[in-house]
Amino acid sequence: MNHTKTALRDEVHQLAEEAFNRKLISGHGDSQNSNEYQIVWNGKPRHLPLERARSVLRNLIERSH
Repeated sequence: MNHTKTALRDEVHQLAEEAFNRKLISGHGDSQNSNEYQIVWNGKPRHLPLERARSVLRNLIERSH
């Protein structure tokens, strides 16, 4: 995994932790595919590309303010 993808995955993980702690999602973790991240949201596990996962998490957090 290259540095950029590692940094993106780290950012997504950090956003997911924040969303989880705010009870906006019920779970999260690495996906089997290294280009995706799993978010459990509205009771459904979703495997999203890293860029999309970052966008979804940012939007959830922003709307919760």
